[in-house]
Amino acid sequence: MHRQTRLALAALLATGPAALLTASASAITGPAVSDTTLASAAQIVVGDHDHGCSGVLVDPEWLLTAASCFADNPAVGLTVPAGKPKLKTTATIGRSDLSGSDGATRDIVQLVPRSDRDAVLARLNRPVINVAPITLATTAPAAGEELKFAGYGRTKTEWAPLKLHTGTLTVGSSTATTATVTGKDGAAVCMGDSGGPVVRTTGGTPQLTALNSQSFQGGCFGIAATETRTGGISARVDDLASWVNSTTGAPRITDFNCDGAEDIAIADPKAAVGGNDGAGVVRIVYGNNKGTVEINQDLDWVSGGAEAGDWFGEAIATTDHNQDGCTDLVVGTPSEDLGDSTDAGMADVLYGAPSGIGTGTVKDTHFEQDAGTGAIAGSTPETGDRMGQAVAAGTTTSGEPFLVFGAPGEAIGSVPKAGIAFYVRDSTSIGITTANVGISQDSTGVPGSVEANDGFAGSIAADANHIAIGAPGEAIGTDANAGNLAVFSHKLNSEGRPTPLFGLDQDLDTVSGGSEAGDQFGKSLAMVPYRPSGAAAATDSILAVGSPGEDLDIDGVAKTDAGNVLTFRITAAGTYTQLNNYDSGTASDDVTGTSEAGDRFGQTLAAVNTAPHAVGTAATMKLAVGIPGEAVGTATKSGAISTFSLIGSPGANDRWIEVGTSGLPGQPAADQQLGTSIHLTGTKLYAGMPYGPSSYGALYALPMANVIAGGTNTAITTYQPGQGGLPAAGARFGYAAR
Repeated sequence: MHRQTRLALAALLATGPAALLTASASAITGPAVSDTTLASAAQIVVGDHDHGCSGVLVDPEWLLTAASCFADNPAVGLTVPAGKPKLKTTATIGRSDLSGSDGATRDIVQLVPRSDRDAVLARLNRPVINVAPITLATTAPAAGEELKFAGYGRTKTEWAPLKLHTGTLTVGSSTATTATVTGKDGAAVCMGDSGGPVVRTTGGTPQLTALNSQSFQGGCFGIAATETRTGGISARVDDLASWVNSTTGAPRITDFNCDGAEDIAIADPKAAVGGNDGAGVVRIVYGNNKGTVEINQDLDWVSGGAEAGDWFGEAIATTDHNQDGCTDLVVGTPSEDLGDSTDAGMADVLYGAPSGIGTGTVKDTHFEQDAGTGAIAGSTPETGDRMGQAVAAGTTTSGEPFLVFGAPGEAIGSVPKAGIAFYVRDSTSIGITTANVGISQDSTGVPGSVEANDGFAGSIAADANHIAIGAPGEAIGTDANAGNLAVFSHKLNSEGRPTPLFGLDQDLDTVSGGSEAGDQFGKSLAMVPYRPSGAAAATDSILAVGSPGEDLDIDGVAKTDAGNVLTFRITAAGTYTQLNNYDSGTASDDVTGTSEAGDRFGQTLAAVNTAPHAVGTAATMKLAVGIPGEAVGTATKSGAISTFSLIGSPGANDRWIEVGTSGLPGQPAADQQLGTSIHLTGTKLYAGMPYGPSSYGALYALPMANVIAGGTNTAITTYQPGQGGLPAAGARFGYAAR
């Protein structure tokens, strides 16, 4: 299983103190492990057993291992490209005997290398939930200190042993990035052990101090009997906690070609395709200046055909649905006609791949009613169903991929436009799935009742913990379009559906305000995971709910459709509490702006937790609110965006953004409707302006410093047809972006 090129390294490095054989295809000559101090160790197999090495679990989704395991020629250099490994790579974690079934087996789908030492973080395709990650030491290996080391490589007598082996080493000296070590009692690092853990046990708790890197391999199988040295070099990791935590705890970026650089998908659903106005396109801009591509329904790998008025891309989301390390694009086409049913709608998952989206073996998983399996196959497409008007996607806390598609125009029985959501989930194995169920207000435990024009699933938000489904057309009592929503956990009930937890509307004593006609409570939703103080993980969620039709009394004057947003904390136990009430307020309060009639504050929402593994703070929990009806001076519907903290005081954490501020170019003008399209990532706010000033539309990427309270403006990135490789064509470019 080891590449013969590795065997030549001794000769290549046979001068001076560097006369060490790189152990990146290396196993310890010591005994098979029987204790639990190294339960987090991992065996790594690259390619079709091209070579192997070892590693250690430092986060449920990440291994720390040797960069030399992935380098083309470790004897020459340890440079490893960031992104997806060149060859399929498999890791077995927490299985000291490889012939057993304990622990877990995962694919490695992303590499984040160090440039200063033989170390790389390797992301797994889904989390490991039955093996505890090891913690990193905080002090350097000390001269004379004895440490335990382990690996799955060769032993004295075996080429490819099935058991994890350990040994003890003594530290000689340390540099800033390495430590010289010598195996004790004849133990040595061998081929296949590279990247394996070097551990200090303190108070009964193992701490990762270093990784196996290089060795003379004295006594290892296949090494000349004349080589008796057991010394080597370990790569220190005791100083890498900040790097490890910031990498493993960062929000996932959009990366369709899995090269480690952030990409962006920009929808223009009004764009013409082949002369068909409003057929719709999605344009991909790859990071690292790797070009742009257009996706439309006339491509042979995309389902359907481009037709006038389809509005392909009206709703989009991103996720790694097939868990191969490349981001996949979820596209809703709610105005698609199916047979004689106009605006029946459909949805697709378009798969990323190393050569770009749509270039892999599997390119598209298509969803339309009366096709496929499950509830979607059992449902009939009808005029006005608008399947795909709202879409959400992600993975559960256990790593199972899910999709949610809204069809708010679906008739339930004989009740028109009551609405339904389709929930797609892989709960059994890794890979693409079509297993799905329908969720409506007629489903067991779902709050509310089926009524005409409820529009259930007209809005959807979801994270790893919970799902929220809005019904902005819901009548509360006699108040039409007052709106409500239902919240679910991903735990499946006896019907195989997500478990309903509770409903929210403004007539509840636990919710601010009161239900009124036209409020459209739940018209927009945003949700992110939240780790409260004292919790071990982000098992809670923060939900933001927009009511753009809310009428407000401002200094005794009624402001119709001024709009507001409420936020709620949802606990792992399924309970909730309201947190904040956001609106533009009065001219004299501490929130920037003033609520006016027709502002429609909360028409759109975006949220992000910039450090989802850490305890949530006002600085890490971000909310952006779109106000497309805002008049700036005399420019009606010029629009604005207001940003806040999701958990901090609104006025102490807000920032007002209009055209001409925060780096946005130009001057406010009528009908620009800034705030129509917003999306937050860990580092940027994407603000779409599909209605101008460009005749095609535009999208702006504003660095986080430009959009947070007290931040200083830096350069923004502009995406606009006719620039940066984007064709000079379109009609609503920036309508959505992910």
